[in-house]
Formats: sequence, C-alpha cells, structure tokens
Amino acid sequence: MPIGKEGNVKWVDGFRGLASSLVVLTHLSRSFDLLLFDITDNDDAAPRVVQYPFIRVLFQGRIGVAVFAMVTGYVCALKPIRLSHQGQQSAAFKSMGKSALRRVPRLILPAAFATFLTWLACQLGAYHTAAHCDSWWIRATGPTPAPNFWHALRSLLNSVIATWTLGGNEYDANQWTLLPLLLGSFWVYVFMLATAHVRPRYRMMMAMAMWLYFILANDPTCGIQFFFGVFLSDLQNLPSANKFLNDHPRATRVLSPFFLVLGTFVASYPESNPERVGWSRNLHAVLAFVLPAGSDYPRFASGLGVQLIAMGLHFSPKMRDVLSNRAFLWLGKQSFAVYLLHGPLLRSVLAWMLYGFKTLPDTLDAEGQPQQHETPFPGMMHLYVSLVMWIPLNYFAAHLWTTYVDPYCGELTERFVRYVLNEEQEKPQPLLPA
Repeated sequence: MPIGKEGNVKWVDGFRGLASSLVVLTHLSRSFDLLLFDITDNDDAAPRVVQYPFIRVLFQGRIGVAVFAMVTGYVCALKPIRLSHQGQQSAAFKSMGKSALRRVPRLILPAAFATFLTWLACQLGAYHTAAHCDSWWIRATGPTPAPNFWHALRSLLNSVIATWTLGGNEYDANQWTLLPLLLGSFWVYVFMLATAHVRPRYRMMMAMAMWLYFILANDPTCGIQFFFGVFLSDLQNLPSANKFLNDHPRATRVLSPFFLVLGTFVASYPESNPERVGWSRNLHAVLAFVLPAGSDYPRFASGLGVQLIAMGLHFSPKMRDVLSNRAFLWLGKQSFAVYLLHGPLLRSVLAWMLYGFKTLPDTLDAEGQPQQHETPFPGMMHLYVSLVMWIPLNYFAAHLWTTYVDPYCGELTERFVRYVLNEEQEKPQPLLPA
C-alpha cells in the first residue's frame, strides 16, 4: 500500500486516502448497522436515506480495497512505463528490480509490528468487552486470549506467517488484503518486464486482456484492479491522450461527470436483495447480462464502479487537483496506518466507550451449560458522540505511526536493500575476456 520509491502521484495519494476513510466507515457500519448493506431493512420496508444510491457508497465502502488494488497497479507500473516511453528499458528493469526488493519488507515489517501490538492487547484483555458485546461483526473478528504464554507466542508467529501464506490473521482480520496486494504488485512487475519493449497502445491492449481474464476468473476486488491500474498509468503517460484532454475541454466536461456519476451509481449496488427496489433490480439485470454466470455481483459492481470513477478523474484535471490538496494528501499519508490500526482501536477503545468495561456475567441454562450474555448496544446517539472522539483518536494514532514506526520500517528496508543489492557493475561486462 505505501507508494514508496515507485513514483508518488499526488491525486492517487489523495484517492487512496479517501478510500481508507471509507474502509473505516464500512467497518463501523458492519459493527453497528449491518442492515445498511441490504437494499432495505426487510421486504416491506422502504429504503432508509443511507440505503439510497450514491449515499450508500460512503457506508458500504466495498470500493476501499478495490481502490487500494488499482493504486497498486497504477503505481507499480508508473515509473517503468515512463522510462519505457523514453526508450530507457534497461533503466526500467533496474527500477523494477529495486522496487520489487523494497516492496516485500515495506509491507511485511509494518504489518508484523501491528500484529504484535494487537496480539499484546489481546493477551492483556483489551478485547474482553468486544467479545461480550452484541455486535456480531466485532465478536466475529475479535481474537481471544491464549490459555498460556507458549500458546500465545505460537499463535502470534502463526498469524504473522499466515498473513503472507493463507491471507488470514487471527489478531487482525483486516490484514487479509495484504497478501493479494503483494502478489498483485509482482504480477504487475512481471507484466511490465514482458512488455517493456512493446508499443504503448499494444501494452494497453494487453493490460485490458489481463483485465478481461480476471473478469472471467471472478476476481473483481483485486485482479481486474491491478491491470486496470496499469492501463490507466499508460493512458495518462500517452501523449495523444493528454493532447485529447487539452484540445477537447468541452468533451472532457461531459465525459468526466458522466463517468463519475455512473461509477458511483454502479458502486451503489447492494450486498443482498437487489430485487426489492427498482434501481437495484435494473442494475442487477445489467450486471447479470454483461458478467459471466456465477459472478460475485456486489464486488464486481464495486470494482467496475471504481474504474468508472477513475476514468472520470482522468477526464477531469480539476478533480485530480481536488484530490491533490493538502487535506487529501494528509489522508493518503496516513492511509496504511489507518488501515492497520482502526480494527484494534474499534475492538478496544470504541468498544469501551460504547459498552463500558464491565460485562454481563455468564449464567447456566436448564441443562447446566454456561450461557454468555451480550452487553446491549446503547443506541445510535451514543455512537455518534463517541465517534466524535474516536475518529480523531484513530487518525492521531495513525499520525504517530507514520511519524515514528513507518520511518523506522523504511530505514530497515533501505539497510536490507543496500546490503543485498549488487551495485558493483553498473555497465554490462563482456562474457569473455577481450
């Protein structure tokens, strides 16, 4: 997720920062208003305002991870594409080699440290309140303390390893995205290695061929996003595409809002029961017509919606300037830290603010079996007041992370790269003595 040395494009940073904020809103919605992801609360109910198209995108937030994947493809391809356009393929290969070397520790080190912190919090009982609250999502994603130190240590090691082998983490379920993002970055490097000498228009066709492959493979969240990011990176470095933006301002003023509105509408597709309301029923019919049978329609709607929004941003330099302002750039800088920290803070600090520190005692049922009682949710107003304090706390913790932890991980990464990198031969040497 961190852009690092590959090439920092400001609007992309802002877009990623916005996506990380939507991920936080999504997990808050899953914790305290799970019906929001449905099209209506029940068969007979009318949609609530937060379930309307466009508005629901802010809260159902599936687009967040799709944006991360698209940004990964865009950024990993950016510098090699620029160098290839200049005819400097050798420099592009060297750049990709260094970027690939850095990317592994730059993802693994922060994630491992975040896992250690949430593991420590779990063993000290910080998630006890969360384990006894009435929020299904908080309980389902919350870890439980190990019975002894050795079990706890083993579970920590297993979680760190499983994050990068199985795509799961016992102590932070949100880290499931990291393995696909790491794999996707290397798919992009291999693709760029294979197409570095290909003409840009044909490389763009190949990227869209990979995009089509992942549509057929039913990978809407990550696969199609990586290669659409490559396509978009090539498009924005294509002289003829930039000339079109400059020479046809009227067309771009029509195309940009069209793609932005259409993309947000498509991304509004509900998680279940689209047949209850007319707009979602019609959108479902379109998706069922254009996508292979058995596709994950909600995730495809989010993924394709993100790509349409990205095309809208491509046609609007002014919108890209908005995403490049200081506020969005600050959000982008904190995005990886927010993603790593918001889950543990939700299951600890926010749970304490809502449910208190005391839990209801267990009782015995008629058969003498222990029965756990869940602390009831105190109400939406209590949640809103708590969020006024919790959201700034979340970003303050992320700021501390990017100020102290992230630079340290970056320094360790650079030490590793300097140690293992062969910089002795900058010029090709003859295979045999002259």
